[in-house]
Amino acid sequence: MIGRIQLQTVYRKLWCRRIPQLIFYIALTIELLIVIVDKSNYINPIEGQLFRLTFLLFACKIVSTEYTWKERGLIVFFGIIGLISYKVTGKNDIIRIVTFVAACKGIPLKQMIRYAFYVTLTGCILIIFLAVTGIYGEMSLTGFFGRDMNYQEAYDSIARKGTEETRYTLGMGHPNALSCMYLMLCAMGIYVYADKMKWYFYLFLMLLNVGVYGLTDSKTSMLITTLLLIASFLMTYCKFLCQKKFSYVSGLLVFVLCIVFSVDAAANAVRVREELWNEYEHPEWGANVKLLAKIDSHISGRILSLTNSTNNDGTIETWSAFSSPNNMNYYFDMGWVKLFYRFGIIPGILYCIACVALLWRFYQKRDAFGLVIFTVLAVYSIVEAHLFSVYVGRNFLLMMMGSYFFPTEENSCG
Repeated sequence: MIGRIQLQTVYRKLWCRRIPQLIFYIALTIELLIVIVDKSNYINPIEGQLFRLTFLLFACKIVSTEYTWKERGLIVFFGIIGLISYKVTGKNDIIRIVTFVAACKGIPLKQMIRYAFYVTLTGCILIIFLAVTGIYGEMSLTGFFGRDMNYQEAYDSIARKGTEETRYTLGMGHPNALSCMYLMLCAMGIYVYADKMKWYFYLFLMLLNVGVYGLTDSKTSMLITTLLLIASFLMTYCKFLCQKKFSYVSGLLVFVLCIVFSVDAAANAVRVREELWNEYEHPEWGANVKLLAKIDSHISGRILSLTNSTNNDGTIETWSAFSSPNNMNYYFDMGWVKLFYRFGIIPGILYCIACVALLWRFYQKRDAFGLVIFTVLAVYSIVEAHLFSVYVGRNFLLMMMGSYFFPTEENSCG
């Protein structure tokens, strides 16, 4: 009789753990598939309905998970921030992000990222196969990509476009999207298989990186991927770097510099435009604007692009505490700037605080590869906004936050 009761208890615990995990992975699969579809040429007509479905599934996972009072308070606090954002902007992105992060509790981190890696890899291979075989999607894109721009002819839009080029997309709509997905796959794969990585794996990934660059001519992604591979290689073969406080402090400094540069760029974008488009000097602006203008000439006019609209959308003058409905549909490349522009100053600051807290957890756990990936993506987000969007499945750093902020424990039915 006692053995029977114990067996029932074991089955009940397994049931309580497996069902919430199944719900979580169904929702995560949908989110990842939404990202894959977005990277293709197909326009998803039911994207909004799918977002509502995944929100409900993640919410069900939360309901079936046991949290400490501290964790519940954290969820409620950020939930309130999300509700304020929804009230102000009409968008529920922050609520969905908070729900996803909280729902990660009880899901092993590497298991999550491994699953995301294989689903994303399979989706990308399918998109490339369809394009290469001519079934669906374009192989290349011809147009003006902002190279060799002539800023001196101030209001000549044709001159500012630069030289017409043909770059390969392999079905992903834009060459930068192809190179971006390669970077993300490398980051996820390295994090999951860091313990098994050998020098020849890194060499193979570097050769692929060169190949992707040859197809896309995306210099930024190529350089960032190279940085990721070199830093990961060093962590693999110089184990002492994984333990040194210096490594984690360096990661923090890089992160802070990324934020400072992005805020500075948003604050001075209009001055950069004047500096680039006019021959006369503005000595009162100092060396800072000249330096930003020089940097901008090497990042395809990312800073200048903040002044492309009537309202100079993206510049610091268009930021507000919780954003606004007018900031929801304008797109540009600078990721950290987009964080504050689209989500608001307060949510942006809170996200940055969460990033610092995540770095602290990396240091506590000596998660060196988490540090490398976080730092590399922080630099990447200066010029690309891949992580900051309506797509939860794009930003796998949210999985890391969910795992580290809500430590893995056995779930309970309560």
